[in-house]
Amino acid sequence: MAAAFPIDYIEPVFRPPSEAHSLILPVTNGCSWNNCTFCEMYTQEQKKFRARDEVQVLEEIRKAGEQLIVQRVFLADGDALVLPTRRLLNILTAIREHMPEVNRVSSYCLPRNLRKKSVAELKELADAGLGMAYVGCESGDDEVLARINKGETYESSLSALEKLGDAGITRSVMILNGLGGSVLSEQHADNSARLMNAAQPEFLSTLVVSFPQGEARLRRGFADFEPLSQAQLFVEIERLLQGLELQDTVFRSDHASNYLVLKGNLGADKQRLLAQVREAIERPQHAQLRQEWQRGL
Repeated sequence: MAAAFPIDYIEPVFRPPSEAHSLILPVTNGCSWNNCTFCEMYTQEQKKFRARDEVQVLEEIRKAGEQLIVQRVFLADGDALVLPTRRLLNILTAIREHMPEVNRVSSYCLPRNLRKKSVAELKELADAGLGMAYVGCESGDDEVLARINKGETYESSLSALEKLGDAGITRSVMILNGLGGSVLSEQHADNSARLMNAAQPEFLSTLVVSFPQGEARLRRGFADFEPLSQAQLFVEIERLLQGLELQDTVFRSDHASNYLVLKGNLGADKQRLLAQVREAIERPQHAQLRQEWQRGL
């Protein structure tokens, strides 16, 4: 009789696209903030935030090491770095002990998770195996961040990104195309570029904001939100790219939510990427755009 899978999941489980082949190891359930009005990921009752029992997590790591050959581990759910440094170090140490083939451990990270963590603590986590943090900045514009109840500012996001960088942890930042609606689109693009220029993250991705359950939650604090059309989304991405002055950042706009797939290095490929966006604006019939049925979260 085959052994049961060693990890106990509470559905739904989310992960970045690049963690498709990673072992998803939940160390928390849900999101400790969970007040962003654009986000529907952890709104179900069973996803109410809690830290998972440490003994159970460590036992799951031991069992996974016995049953699986694992090279990458993603610490779930929404913001594993909210856990105390000591507990995270215990988890990372157990992964190293029981799954010696693992070459990278990663996690989502809210900027607020790091307000009480020093660079020295983050260096401890990096030395113990934490290699990458996916930071959902969403926007660099304070007005947009306030309207969506993100609980962050330009400065709090930059502080977190700088701490991670100083600790040697790779940063993968997410910006949401269309999050400012038509009213705040320009300042959303300009200040998101300003934040990225200040932080110089190793990876930057853009996703198109979408609302499968409707826009009512968002409109609590953003009553005049008007979603961008496809063409307006491209204009906003063009403005963001024009404002980016990045030295060596891998850029990806290939998530299933995007109409236009963009991949390159900023700044080496900036002009090529801008040319692709300009073609999508001027000649969308030639731009190999995703159809609506091909898009999703």
